[in-house]
Amino acid sequence: MPDNKLIMKEVDLFEPVKKYLEANNYTVRAEVKNCDITATKNDELIIIELKLNINISLLIQAADRQRITDAVYVAVPRKIIKNRKRWKKTLHVLRRLELGLLLVDIESNINPVEIIFHPLKFQRKKIKQRKRVIIKEIENRSKNLNIGGSNKRKIITAYRENAIQIAVYLNELGAKAPKVLRKFGCGKKTTSILYNNFYGWFARIEHGIYDISAKGKRELKNFPGLSEKYEAILKKANQSKI
Repeated sequence: MPDNKLIMKEVDLFEPVKKYLEANNYTVRAEVKNCDITATKNDELIIIELKLNINISLLIQAADRQRITDAVYVAVPRKIIKNRKRWKKTLHVLRRLELGLLLVDIESNINPVEIIFHPLKFQRKKIKQRKRVIIKEIENRSKNLNIGGSNKRKIITAYRENAIQIAVYLNELGAKAPKVLRKFGCGKKTTSILYNNFYGWFARIEHGIYDISAKGKRELKNFPGLSEKYEAILKKANQSKI
């Protein structure tokens, strides 16, 4: 049986936060009009929502409190920080929502409450390089071959499609040098795709000459739509040279 004393509750966060605010000369009241904690000093009003985890329920509550005052904080246990990468993204969401954040350590007698940041206006900055990367990826995919929301299916990226194209051409033409494949429209990444052989679809026959591997021949069957497309393109290109 679990020891109930070890199970933290939201109410356990109240006392440390209350003491912290009172030490900073705020008048503290709990459960005022559904607000977990309200703190006032002169004309200033702070609202703090207590939760054991940062979830959509907390964000909905906090956003609703912003209709009352801009000074809205969320207070959560420090021990919820486990995955640093995910935590960094969580902080970004809170900042975008212009919420303040308090971390509470109920076992600490020294600094049980730490202000991570105050609710401030968020300056949205676009990362232009990431936008360019996405647009380039879209442009390099011949058509939509993926299903949004899927996480177990192999995603057809522009790189994978390019590798499929090269594999199809080698399968049809036999061993060739990258410069020959580029003449058939395989693109400027042909050499690096063959050399790196990320999927194991290619085999170097001799210096500068590559062929499709046994694995490559097997896996082409997993992409019938693209295989047939590039077979047709290659056939058309060959016919135009006759």
